[in-house]
Amino acid sequence: MENVSLKLEKNFLHAIEKIMKKHNYMTKTEFIRESIRDKIRKLEEKEIIEDKDVMSQIIMSEKNIKKSKIKELKY
Repeated sequence: MENVSLKLEKNFLHAIEKIMKKHNYMTKTEFIRESIRDKIRKLEEKEIIEDKDVMSQIIMSEKNIKKSKIKELKY
């Protein structure tokens, strides 16, 4: 495992410690690791949703081409 050093402002650190106590985290490391995992998960979910939006637009365009509502672009 690799170490990472992190500097935080006092106010931010106090806010973290308050949340840690409220949610029963034993160490700052545990809290920070879980926070990073959650952020990664949310970013990955966002990417999936954006990919689905792009795919739905492609599918709709293909349907419209088949119905001759729009012309197919040829490159």
